[in-house]
Amino acid sequence: MNETLKDRIVRHLEPLTDERGYQVLDYIEFLESKYAGSAAPSPSVFQRFTEGVEDTLRAGKVSTTAIAETVGLLNKAVGVLSGVAAAGKSMASDIATAGKNVASDIANVATKAAEAASAAATAAATPPPPPATTQASPPASEQQPPATPPSSAPKPTDSGLPPDGG
Repeated sequence: MNETLKDRIVRHLEPLTDERGYQVLDYIEFLESKYAGSAAPSPSVFQRFTEGVEDTLRAGKVSTTAIAETVGLLNKAVGVLSGVAAAGKSMASDIATAGKNVASDIANVATKAAEAASAAATAAATPPPPPATTQASPPASEQQPPATPPSSAPKPTDSGLPPDGG
């Protein structure tokens, strides 16, 4: 439906009482069920709840004034709940973003740790180069025992007397 036609219908609906407005709504729903080529867009959960309460009140023969006041209060509540839902979605989105950032940071740290461990393992697996020697030493079995230093103790003589004669 084009905007001009919608505006024209709304202009004709505005001066009507609520009771006549409900009759128009009933007629529109009847036409929709009989002739609509496509279904009307699905209302939100809050709108469906409000419309359900409104239809129940109308079926119970409640006055249009009471229905209008009830629906007005429900619409205010829906506005508050929609705000809370939007805040909840925003907070959930922020938490998900923070979680992704933390996971990314953890993955980066784990990658760096794995690279460091790989480098350490490669260094440990590579044998060190042999030490440079200028002179080959003979094997331990062929080495001479070290010379003993001369003793300062007096040597015994054949007589058993000290060498100073006395």
